Amino acid sequence: MKPKALDLFCGAGQSLAEAPWLGRIICGDNTEVLSGFLDACIDLVVTSPPYDNLRTYGGHSWNFETLAAQLVRVLKQGGVIVWVVADATVNGSETLTSMRQAIHFKDVCGLRLHDTMIYQTSKPPMNDRRYQAAWEYMFVVSKGEPKTWNPIKMPTKHAGEKVGGTYWNTDGTMKPRHGRNPVSEESVRENVWRIVERPGNGHPAPFPESLAKDHVASWSNPGDVVLDPFSGSGTTCKAAKALNRLWCGIEINESYCEIARKRLAQEVLLLER
Repeated sequence: MKPKALDLFCGAGQSLAEAPWLGRIICGDNTEVLSGFLDACIDLVVTSPPYDNLRTYGGHSWNFETLAAQLVRVLKQGGVIVWVVADATVNGSETLTSMRQAIHFKDVCGLRLHDTMIYQTSKPPMNDRRYQAAWEYMFVVSKGEPKTWNPIKMPTKHAGEKVGGTYWNTDGTMKPRHGRNPVSEESVRENVWRIVERPGNGHPAPFPESLAKDHVASWSNPGDVVLDPFSGSGTTCKAAKALNRLWCGIEINESYCEIARKRLAQEVLLLER
């Protein structure tokens, strides 16, 4: 039986740790389910919504503006939404739906567009007079300044060296750099993430586990609450569980809920950043 929104409400005097929606994959309409959540109870949202009817997911529909309002309401101050999305091509033109959604989060919902990231991957071959599609947006929007950032770092090429160079002045002239320090052992990862894993778990468009894991690790801390309102096969929730976060997934398709529940019932090893 699908839970009613009021059944999921964390009422007065009840701690967040007792909220009945924690640690669950809830089968239902995400807007309706979220209407039963208290304000400001979510630290991080990591999700990839269905976009531009490229897949039907059982024929279910959703309204972006209504969902966006609920997500903003339940998000804590300093909380982050990672919105992974792309555009269809209709009548020879990309729809720009993803950009409209990012603008809506900023101009209508009052969130910051903290970062525009790229998820680069391989996609099925195209044959429509344009270059091969190979990426999706990962919009990182936040309610004010993000309260958590655990940057993923990568080894640098010239660790320990004093690399020379110049920089541009505002008037267009170049100036040599002085007082150079040695290059550090690590640098912060760039915002284009190339992920080539092709997971197969019964869902037509599964999240790469490393993508979900890295965002959960970056924008939350152990004990924080992570939500995926389009949880699909449960990859975001699985990453949150493995990284010792509290979690909740919402999915309207019962068959995907069962896939997610089975995956989350399995023992998971602690994932390293």
